[in-house]
Amino acid sequence: KAEGAMCALLRQAFNPNLVQTIEHVPAFVHGGPFANIAHGCSSLMATKLALKLADIVVTEAGFGAELGAEKFFDIKCRIGGLKPSACVLVATLRALRHHGGADDVKRPDLAAVKRGFCNLEKQIGNVLSFGVPLVVAINSFENDSQKEVEWVKSMCEQRGVSCETTAVYEHGGVGGQELAKAVLEAVSSENNFRPLYDLDEGVEDKITKIAKTLYGAGEVVFTENAKADIRVIEEKKQSHLPVCVSKTQKSLSDDPLLLGAPKGFRLTVTGLKLQAGAGFIVVYTGKIITMPGLPEKPGAESIDVDGEGVIHGLF
Repeated sequence: KAEGAMCALLRQAFNPNLVQTIEHVPAFVHGGPFANIAHGCSSLMATKLALKLADIVVTEAGFGAELGAEKFFDIKCRIGGLKPSACVLVATLRALRHHGGADDVKRPDLAAVKRGFCNLEKQIGNVLSFGVPLVVAINSFENDSQKEVEWVKSMCEQRGVSCETTAVYEHGGVGGQELAKAVLEAVSSENNFRPLYDLDEGVEDKITKIAKTLYGAGEVVFTENAKADIRVIEEKKQSHLPVCVSKTQKSLSDDPLLLGAPKGFRLTVTGLKLQAGAGFIVVYTGKIITMPGLPEKPGAESIDVDGEGVIHGLF
């Protein structure tokens, strides 16, 4: 009996929330799913509204390009009829050191960066496989060495990809000016955007194409449980939907300990779940846990309002 009253209260609750950065740049925060277990980007409603208000709209797609970018391209852009003008692939030297087996990722280690570059190289190829112009952004930290930065830039340029450093976290918008210029140049270049797979391909075929093309898998194994789930999806005539792979963000594979750019590994699909309302099929791989990881102390515990009505603890 209370449905009508609740609808009246919530009729605007589905609208995107307009917020601002600490430099007063407008942003829409609407939906925040993790790209390892969901589609990893904000709502179509927020993006389409932003496109009516600005010349350049940036959507963050979480984690590695094989997760967030793939889902942004294959799910969100396809469902929303969007054609991205360019892609910015964010990398850190810290991550490259990690993939290169460094003992201390916070210290400069050019040898480890060189070993770990294969991961960035693979992600560059992943983005380019969608046909969109690409800019690599090195998110810099104070402990990065100039030798490391210059080496990564040279490797990107050898592959025909623009690469800029960005220090927005440290210097605000000023620290991202060179990246912004590179992006403006990229959006004006040739664009042959295309999804990775066709919707009329079978569910197993879509998953296999993602795994072999973007992850580097040599084989995809479907458990009996996964095969049963696929049969149910086919019986419900929903196999035309895009797939949303739930996979560890720590590796291109489904094994979080397999670093760099592994090839020829076996990817195990353990189950599938039809999300007909959302318009995609969730695919579970390896030992993925679908509960998002959150900090031991939530940020909300640090926020308060004083007697003068001033909010504290946001930053």
